[in-house]
Amino acid sequence: MKIKEVKLETVCGVTSKLPDNDKVEFAFIGRSNVGKSSLINSLLNRKSLARTSSQPGKTQTINYYRVNNELYFVDLPGYGYARVSKELKEKWGKMTERYFRTSKMLRVVFMLVDIRHAPSAKDTDMYKKLYALGFSPIIIATKSDKIKKSQTAGQVSLIEKVLGTETGTPVIPFSAVKGEGKEEILEYISEYTEMFKG
Repeated sequence: MKIKEVKLETVCGVTSKLPDNDKVEFAFIGRSNVGKSSLINSLLNRKSLARTSSQPGKTQTINYYRVNNELYFVDLPGYGYARVSKELKEKWGKMTERYFRTSKMLRVVFMLVDIRHAPSAKDTDMYKKLYALGFSPIIIATKSDKIKKSQTAGQVSLIEKVLGTETGTPVIPFSAVKGEGKEEILEYISEYTEMFKG
């Protein structure tokens, strides 16, 4: 899949009405600081379209990126470590859930976990919640350049075991630094875009 044109089209805060899009949506979710913005920038071949930060909780809105005028990347707020009030975290959680429940064009959820660690309880909760809502998330195991190649298969197995993934669920090791996994993810996006067109 070749990225020709990208535009940040819509930004929704906790009180915003979500857009009624007519093109396929791909959502990206993961705990704060898992590398979501770096992944999106890498896939879109942009350096800083999605804002990256060493401070968790940078994405505080739902951001819709229109890609090639044929699909949307939907960047959702991270969950977990953001240093914000409990009340605001709950509002973000409700906003994200509202999106999952009401979007008519959401077809695929990419859930990000850090390949270096076992998924957290919050990761497992999110995975179960997505499954209960009818989605089968594709797992992206970020920061793969931070571990040895020989550790990759073991970490992928650990992620599958802790999350309790269904047999056949893709778990894609990804590195924004080295580009590992990028083509595989774009291939899934391309296939699903064709599948759900019209």
